[in-house]
Amino acid sequence: MPLRHRLLAVLVAALWGGNFLAIHVGLEHFPPLFLAALRFALIAVPTVLLVPRPQVPLRWLLGYGLGFGTVQFIGLFVAMDIGMPPGLASLVLQASAPFTVLLGALLLRERLGARQCVGIGLAVLGLAAIVVARAQTAAVLPVLLTLLGALGWAFGNLANRLAQAPNPLHLTLWMSVVPPVPLLAMSWLTEGPQAGFAALVAAAGPSGVPGLLALAYLVVPATVLGSGIWTWLMGRHPAGVVAPYSLLVPVVGMGLAALVLGERPTPVELVAGTVIVGGVLLGTPGFTAPATSPAPPQGVAVGTGGTARSTRRWNRIPARPPRTAPTRPTTRAAASAPTAAGVNAEGSTTPPTRAATGARSTGVPDTAMSTVTATATSTAQIHTATPCRAPSKRAMRPATYPPQK
Repeated sequence: MPLRHRLLAVLVAALWGGNFLAIHVGLEHFPPLFLAALRFALIAVPTVLLVPRPQVPLRWLLGYGLGFGTVQFIGLFVAMDIGMPPGLASLVLQASAPFTVLLGALLLRERLGARQCVGIGLAVLGLAAIVVARAQTAAVLPVLLTLLGALGWAFGNLANRLAQAPNPLHLTLWMSVVPPVPLLAMSWLTEGPQAGFAALVAAAGPSGVPGLLALAYLVVPATVLGSGIWTWLMGRHPAGVVAPYSLLVPVVGMGLAALVLGERPTPVELVAGTVIVGGVLLGTPGFTAPATSPAPPQGVAVGTGGTARSTRRWNRIPARPPRTAPTRPTTRAAASAPTAAGVNAEGSTTPPTRAATGARSTGVPDTAMSTVTATATSTAQIHTATPCRAPSKRAMRPATYPPQK
C-alpha cells in the first residue's frame, strides 16, 4: 500500500473521528432515525439529478447502501440517542475492522499473512480492553446496537469492494440514494410523523444553528469526502489491508470527546489506544517499490516474438566459431584479398574462415597473424568433421563497418 494511500486512510479516520462529535450535537436537535434519513436525503436529491449512475451491478449498489448507509447508522444513531457516549461509540464501532477481515477471508477467500494477523489481533485486544474498562458506564443494549452497526459497516465494505466502481465517488453518492426510504419509514413508525417536521421548524431559529452545522459536517466531510476516499481505497486494495485503518477512528473520537465534552480516558484506555495504533501499523503491509526489469547486458540476444537480435556490433569478433568452414571464398572481398583471407608462414593459402575474414587489420606482426590464422583454420576443420547446417550469409560477411557494397 503506497504511502499516499496510507495518508488518505489516516485522513478518513480523522474525518470519521469527528463524526461522533457531530452526531452528538445533531441528536440534541433531531430524532436519531430522522437525522440519519435527512443526512442521506440531502445527498441523494442532487445525486439523482446531476450524477450519472455508476456502472456497477445493482446488487452491490443496494448491498453497499443497506449495509454501510442503513444498518450502520440505525445501530449507531439509536445507540447514541439512548446513552452511548461518543468516545465509547467511536471505539465499539471499529469492530467493523475484524468483521471485515473475517468476512473477506470467508466470503472472498482473501489470504492473510502472519504479520497482518498478529497486528489485527493486537488491535482487537486493545479494543476489547477498552470495552471491558468502559462497559461499567454503558448499558448493554447501546453496546449491542453499536456492534450491529459495525457488522453492517463490514458488509458494506465487502459490497463496496465487489462493486469495483470505475468512479468511486459516483458509487458513494449513489449509495446515499438507498438509505433515505427505509430510514424515513422506520422514523415514521418509531418516532412519529410529526417529530421530524417539528425538528426542522426548530432548526430554522438561532438555537438550531449548531444542529444545522452538525448536519452539514455529517453530509460533506464525513459522507462525501470520507466515504468517497474510503470507497476509492477499498476498490484498489484488499479489504484486510484497508479496514484496519478504521481502528484509528476511536483515537480521534476519544480525543475530541475528552477535549470538547470533558470525557477523560483512563490509563487503561490510553494504553489500549496505543496498542490499537501499533496493531494497525503492524498489520498493514509495508510499502514496496515497483520492480523494474534490469537492462540486458551487452552481447546478450534480445528480441520480440520468435526473432532475437544481438547487441554485438558487426566489427566485433563473433562470440563463437561457426559450425562449418567454407571451402572457397563466397564474397567478393574474400576473393580479392587472399592475404587477409589467410596465408601461413610457408606461403600456402588456406580456405577463408569466419575467424580469418572477421579479423581486422590492427598492425599485428605477420608471424603472430599467421599463428592466429593457423589456429582458426584448425578449429574450422574440427567443426567441419561434424555435419551441420551451412552458415548464414551474415556469418560470412566481412568484418568491415559499414559493410562494403
